[in-house]
Amino acid sequence: MKSIFSTGLLALGLCCLPSLASAAEVKNSSGGFLDFNFYPYLSDVDNDNVFTLNIAASLPNRFSYFSLTNIGNQPEDNEFSDTTTYYTEQNLRWKVTDTAPIDLTVQGNMRSGEDNDRLRLGFRWRLNDTAFLSPFFKAINLSYSINFHAVQIDDVEADVWQMEHVFAMAFPYLTDRLYLAGFIDHTFNEDLPDEVPSDPAVAEVQLGLRLVENFYAIAEWRLNQYRRSDVNNLALGVEYKIKW
Repeated sequence: MKSIFSTGLLALGLCCLPSLASAAEVKNSSGGFLDFNFYPYLSDVDNDNVFTLNIAASLPNRFSYFSLTNIGNQPEDNEFSDTTTYYTEQNLRWKVTDTAPIDLTVQGNMRSGEDNDRLRLGFRWRLNDTAFLSPFFKAINLSYSINFHAVQIDDVEADVWQMEHVFAMAFPYLTDRLYLAGFIDHTFNEDLPDEVPSDPAVAEVQLGLRLVENFYAIAEWRLNQYRRSDVNNLALGVEYKIKW
């Protein structure tokens, strides 16, 4: 898998290199953020994620980058006592035209363990940037996109694909300090044990309240249908954002 994954990213990099390199000499990024999340309290699953780092950047020539990295606890250990697992998604996206709500996407998906890395190819539809839908989403202060990971290259024989829903909502009629954001990953055609439901979903919904500057208190509800016990979990913590 590592050779497949490396070859795929190398091919994409070589394809994009001339335009990105020339533009990077003038400006590397026109905007982005670092988003640090710490979760000192987990309600039901003690080996769930206790730290998440999100990174985003707008790049030249209609490219953009987004990544998330999760760090998890050892089973039956207190939060932050030790870590044992990691999970990361590295996304490169290309907006097909200046006004189109469609991005071509490539995702490198890596985690703890052996022979389980993945390369995903597909496209993202930004519904809130779609002309006939934009007024509705603007009226309710909601951004919403679906990433269709249509092709997955990995070490399994099944033709697995995924729909990744991402949303963020503001509440200006209440306060500019509050937000609701999250994702739902819905995966299809996996070869799974009988006790796992077909086409399982993984979801996280985070409610954040800005306390001071870019420092937030957060509550995060998590759903993981790959787990057969404690499918739900609640994480409480703090978040700090660095924007540019």
